[in-house]
Amino acid sequence: MRKKVLYIVFSLFLISKSFAQVAEISSPDGHLKLQVFSEEGKASYNVILQGKTMLEKSPLGLVTNESDFSKDLKFMDSKKDIVSKKYTNEKIKKSEIDYKANTLLVNFSNADQHQIGIEFQVSNNNIAFRYNIPPMKERLSVVVQSETTGYRFPSQTTTFLSPMMKPMTGFARTAPSYESGYKADAELGIPSDYGYVFPGLFHIGNEGWILLSETGVNSSYCASHLETTAEKSLYKVAYPNIAENNGFGSTGAAVSLPGKTPWRTITVGSSLKPIVETTIPFDVVDLMYEPSQDYQFGKSTWSWILWQDNSMNYDDQVKFIDLAAALKYQFILMDALWDKNIGKDRMRELIQYAKSKNVGVLLWYNSNGAANDAPMGPRNKMSSSIERKKEMKWLKEAGVKGLKVDFFGGDKQETMRLYEDILSDANDFGLTIIFHGATLPRGWEVMYPNYAGSEAVLASEMLYFSEDVRRQEAFFATLHPFIRNTVGSMEFGGTFLNKYLTKSNRDKNKRHTTDGFQLATAVLFQNPVQMFGIMPNNLTDAPEFQLSFMKEVPTLWDETVFIDGYPGKYAVVARRHADQWYVAGVNAEKQSQKLKIKLPMFAGKTVRFINDDAKGNSSEKEVKVNAKGDFTIEIQPNGGFVVRN
Repeated sequence: MRKKVLYIVFSLFLISKSFAQVAEISSPDGHLKLQVFSEEGKASYNVILQGKTMLEKSPLGLVTNESDFSKDLKFMDSKKDIVSKKYTNEKIKKSEIDYKANTLLVNFSNADQHQIGIEFQVSNNNIAFRYNIPPMKERLSVVVQSETTGYRFPSQTTTFLSPMMKPMTGFARTAPSYESGYKADAELGIPSDYGYVFPGLFHIGNEGWILLSETGVNSSYCASHLETTAEKSLYKVAYPNIAENNGFGSTGAAVSLPGKTPWRTITVGSSLKPIVETTIPFDVVDLMYEPSQDYQFGKSTWSWILWQDNSMNYDDQVKFIDLAAALKYQFILMDALWDKNIGKDRMRELIQYAKSKNVGVLLWYNSNGAANDAPMGPRNKMSSSIERKKEMKWLKEAGVKGLKVDFFGGDKQETMRLYEDILSDANDFGLTIIFHGATLPRGWEVMYPNYAGSEAVLASEMLYFSEDVRRQEAFFATLHPFIRNTVGSMEFGGTFLNKYLTKSNRDKNKRHTTDGFQLATAVLFQNPVQMFGIMPNNLTDAPEFQLSFMKEVPTLWDETVFIDGYPGKYAVVARRHADQWYVAGVNAEKQSQKLKIKLPMFAGKTVRFINDDAKGNSSEKEVKVNAKGDFTIEIQPNGGFVVRN
């Protein structure tokens, strides 16, 4: 009798376990597996890579003002399918993509008998998922107030995260702008007052790596970020802080039904290679509108980064137009205060002069007047539909090629709508758009054809203003290929050849990195339009090989390959433009890095090799790579190298 009871109990246990897991899906290569569970009225999932648990059971669900989809959930059904698409995009790390994924739709109902679907796409090394919200009886609109979406990591995990900035702080109350630093290999669960920005990188000990982000955010939703919980190993999706945008606008998302949330993305790898090479932010989004013309991207000069506000005058801008022409750069960026110091009449003259030199003009604009106190002009031209269209009409007639729009108010849906409105209107007038003082781009390279990059990083201007940032320049540079820049274009505005980051090139703001490092970042950092920190004096005081390199290096890439590295220590990445390869690396360690790397693209070839010596002086020479593609390199502290054919 006792054996029979034990058998019945064990059978019931097995039945309950089988009901707990309601669906499963694997990647096309079978290495990555996701399981969905329904237990005690809650939905969850886990992630397994080659038999190793990368994410433990993690919560799913969301809460709306009409119905709660975080509890009392009942599994209804699931459906599998496949998705396959080929697309091209010149603005991202790889120009031709062949995306294949297995799909899973899991449907639940809640206590109100309302339904919600969770849609998964699992490709090799990547997971994307989002919520599908059907109409709720007579309701065709809801406000999504929060998500229970979470990520539960194994206990051995360490983190590489950047904290969200406190709203309405910093210069003229312009935060948050995704310009905080990072801590490398920090322990799990360290609280941050305002959470952590996407993307976030997690090292699962000896098992591998996970990169979390989101994509597909447009005017129909807010952007989100990560926050810690009372459970050390669990991070959850959080919506914007109410104080953002000067307190204006909801923290949730107003959704027309049927509606979908943005995609949450998880890139998983046993090494860092899938992290660096992922295209998942772009694979699952679609073009929002057709381009009004073929947009041009490339390199730009930029006086403000070292010559600052005083350079915003007619004569200095002529010097930087001439510099762009000498370097064969496509653009010059004229920064804040041009409206006051130059004016529209003389600006027309500058634009015509630049055109005579085959240089296109980009102009800076303040994004708003209501979200913060940034005083620089032009102000109040981008935040109003009527004013924006009048201004863009003038810009098109004057021959301006694009805008750099600065000082956004946060991640609320209100601000996401402003980003999209600026992009959409600019397309009508044939203008490219770069965002500065801004949020992370979330698939925008594919969604908006005239989008040309975002800052959203502790970028070059802080190298000018902060000694602490200058000292950490190499540290941050070794993080970006694995975190910020792997999910979206990053307008950094770097590559300085001045030894001192001043107009005079002396006395203060001494650079702590080598010239080899600076040249390497021109390859390491990817953005379709990059404003480089080359100055007119560099035409005579920089070595010819450095100028030659800065004339040749592209900003558009057909392929990106991870070579070697560890975030916060060193990074080596290869990029291809047409048939030309560039391999670049930088070192943040206090000791030199001696590496033996594989460069099959250079096997048996003679290449040009820029590197630093032990004293930090850079030079270029030709070297022969052996038939196996083996290459030995020593990267100096705060140094870098470039190899190209």
